[in-house]
Amino acid sequence: MAGRALAVALALVSGVTRAEAQAPGSIPTPESVLGHAVGADFRLATYETSIEYFQALDAATDRLELREVGRSSFGRPAYLALISSAENLANLDRHREIAQRLAHPRGLTDEEARQLAAEGRALVWIDGGLHASEVAHAQHTIQLAYDLVTGDADPETAAILDNVILLLWPSINPDGLTMIADWYHSNVGTPYEVAPAPFLYQKYIGHDNNRDGYMINQIESRYTTRVAREWEPHILYNHHQSSPFPTRIWIPPFAEPISPHVHPLMWRMVNLIGMAMSQALEERGQRGATHMGTGFDNWYPGFMDHAHNFHNVVSFLTETALYRYATPGFYTIGDFPPSDRDLRPESLYSSPWEGGWWRLRDAVDYMLTASISVLDVAAKYRTDLLYNRYQAGRDIIAEYEEGPPYAYFVPQAQRDPVAAVELLRRLAFNGIEIDQLREAVNHQGLDHPAGTWVIRMNQEFAHFVRQLFVIQDYPDLREYPEGPPDQPYDVSGWTLPLQMGVRVIEATAPLGAEVREALAPLSGEGLAWDAEVEDASPFDSPLGVGFDSHPVAAAIVPPAGRITGGGGALVVDPAQNNAFKAINRAWAAGARVSYLAGAPGADGTPGSGGRYAISGLPGEAALVRDLALQATRAAAGANLRRPRIGLYRPWNASMDEGWTRWLLERYGFDFTSLYNADVLAGDLSGRYDVIIVADMSGGQILNGFAKGSVPPRYEGGIGAEGVRELDAFVREGGTLVTLNRSSLFAIEELHLPVRNVVDGLDRAEYFQSGSILEMVVDPSHPVMSGMPERAAVIVERSPVFTTEEGFEGRVMAKYEAEGSPLLSGYLLGAEHLAGYAAAVDVAHGAGRVVLLGMRPQWRGQPFGNFRLLFNAALYGRDLAAAAPESPDFWTAPDATEDETEDETAGGTGDGGEDDRRRAGGRGGGGSTGGAGP
Repeated sequence: MAGRALAVALALVSGVTRAEAQAPGSIPTPESVLGHAVGADFRLATYETSIEYFQALDAATDRLELREVGRSSFGRPAYLALISSAENLANLDRHREIAQRLAHPRGLTDEEARQLAAEGRALVWIDGGLHASEVAHAQHTIQLAYDLVTGDADPETAAILDNVILLLWPSINPDGLTMIADWYHSNVGTPYEVAPAPFLYQKYIGHDNNRDGYMINQIESRYTTRVAREWEPHILYNHHQSSPFPTRIWIPPFAEPISPHVHPLMWRMVNLIGMAMSQALEERGQRGATHMGTGFDNWYPGFMDHAHNFHNVVSFLTETALYRYATPGFYTIGDFPPSDRDLRPESLYSSPWEGGWWRLRDAVDYMLTASISVLDVAAKYRTDLLYNRYQAGRDIIAEYEEGPPYAYFVPQAQRDPVAAVELLRRLAFNGIEIDQLREAVNHQGLDHPAGTWVIRMNQEFAHFVRQLFVIQDYPDLREYPEGPPDQPYDVSGWTLPLQMGVRVIEATAPLGAEVREALAPLSGEGLAWDAEVEDASPFDSPLGVGFDSHPVAAAIVPPAGRITGGGGALVVDPAQNNAFKAINRAWAAGARVSYLAGAPGADGTPGSGGRYAISGLPGEAALVRDLALQATRAAAGANLRRPRIGLYRPWNASMDEGWTRWLLERYGFDFTSLYNADVLAGDLSGRYDVIIVADMSGGQILNGFAKGSVPPRYEGGIGAEGVRELDAFVREGGTLVTLNRSSLFAIEELHLPVRNVVDGLDRAEYFQSGSILEMVVDPSHPVMSGMPERAAVIVERSPVFTTEEGFEGRVMAKYEAEGSPLLSGYLLGAEHLAGYAAAVDVAHGAGRVVLLGMRPQWRGQPFGNFRLLFNAALYGRDLAAAAPESPDFWTAPDATEDETEDETAGGTGDGGEDDRRRAGGRGGGGSTGGAGP
């Protein structure tokens, strides 16, 4: 370790000083601001240092213009650097106008489009990445900017500056860049130099910031989407670091399957660029480029880059190899998987990497070559890129004028009227045109009242809507004939109307004149993105300006809130998510909240759900108005004390915990983050009424980070002692709420009489990962209050329950005994779910354990399921005492011979984390810190 410390010290001392690196009057070098070369061993530029350098460039050259375009989750300014020739930057408005006109081709002729394509410049977006632990991409943007503004002596660079306008993001994730750099620098030269960070590198969701492309829940997702729609770039290139080992960079073409609703010109240009990149790397002697494989498919549309393919932007990512932060690593052939040790060239891996040192600067150089290659293609194919943008939009408009779906009708009358608004506002922010009926119409025999929203599909971005609305039918790809499924890189199903509980009616016949004449295009007065406002639209989920910077999104508002009926209490229906905002605001204001229990089903009827009643709240009319609640009045019910809620937050950070934290905050829940030490401190029942554990493995909860892998304060999990404290908490009357896989932890460690019936099944006979299934609900159970009788839920490596001898409690939701519950995505072995339980309320001592075998808050998308989490968070002693009995809802299916055999080890029938994260079909290992797109 002394030798390492000396090496680090020498590296720091040898950094070029600012005075030495910059001659008077010259364009500043990166060294002059950073104090070291880009990509130097043991050195990472923070976001603040990076922006300091870009500001120095902005002041020194007329080829770069730096603009602030947003604010991060922690309030850092987000910047975009525009780089091109001085002449092009002087005509930015005209070039952006041309890009907008070609992106929105209605009323444009082919000849006019060709003239605009000849006049315009290719707008190319390259970013410094989202995943902050993949450190090279935000370092390479610094060097790329310098190389471009000083490179006109090079003919290739000069042509780029003349023909291309680069939209260069120093980083899309400003917070994460500094968080990771600071963490690494705090450990350099210590035993924990390459230790994983004990936090998420985005305020809430960490790595999932590249899963938020269409929902745009996070502020970084919104400002990048806003910039994309303001500029309409022709190419969008998103850098990552997780190349399948031992390759050095993964480049498109993508693996199978790809999304079906993308104009083929996008895929053709993505593939052309990918091959140009690999050729450029070979020309420079940079070995180890690979393509396709079996890992990086382009099926899920929520990746930040892929969301824009549906807007006819040529969008893609690459995955460059990563060792660990800025620490160099050395590899020998012995480190390679056995199948790669012969260094045999392959068709799409024609120059195998032979091993050796891999440094941060190596990754930076590969990225620089790849970025310059993209810009070179854009310069050479400039007019084709511009015209193809027009052609794709033109073709898509024609496709939906000539065939279905012609439109989607979205009624205002919904179980949760605001959920429809949440859906439509996101579409509008993503550039979708939305109309509203001025008067009632009839189409295909269905009456649609005035106020109904209509999405006409004869618009250039219609594929985006279709990709989100249709039922996903994931292809049955196998690892080998008759073998297990070739699982998707991410998820297989996401159909938004199902997830959000929004009723949408597809028009399979052209809209008649009566309907077309009744349509009024929506547009309002959008706010400035930087307007100082606490909550522009209290009825929707984002805070601040939110979606209201977009004029169409701002015009989409729910039906006005109203109160009907008589009685002393304001009654809110948990079918409306904003009921929970109302409940939490009422408690915060000192008002009384009570529960009106539902009735269990009988004689084949499903029963009814409970409701919440608020008493003694001044200004309740304003509350109903602000939250667009459809409320009633009635007498108050059994009193509910505000539960003291703890949310378990491991140091081995969990994205699902982050999503849960984000959602609870957005709906006003008062809760405390519960760390390992808080669990081990004991007396949990004296401090909490409800403890929530998000979707995570038992190993993450019990063991956390291994001893010696991180500084001591972050080591370990709750261990056996923590399990004893949780057990005591429940036995003393507390409620433990477990989501998805954490339910298995509770079953195992608390010795609950519940079994996961899909445990141990081989993937060749049972497989589900990221699909939407239908469950049958007992609405009379308080946790299910507000749910429909049949509900669509997201499952991902989810358990399926049955009860065993000694069980006391109640099954709250189940799978139908016959048929397949699959609604969207992929499910192999539906018979293994038939009749079993999806959610269980287990009595344990004086308390309860709530096992939810689904992900009700998955990535902030299933608005139709949020109430499962919200009700469970309120399910303390008071609410549990108000639950009616419902003995006829569920009976355990007869056990099959296979299920009564001795259980063997083995997962949930869908592979483990390491298996599902494989990439490119090559061995894992050797490359750490990144986790793919």
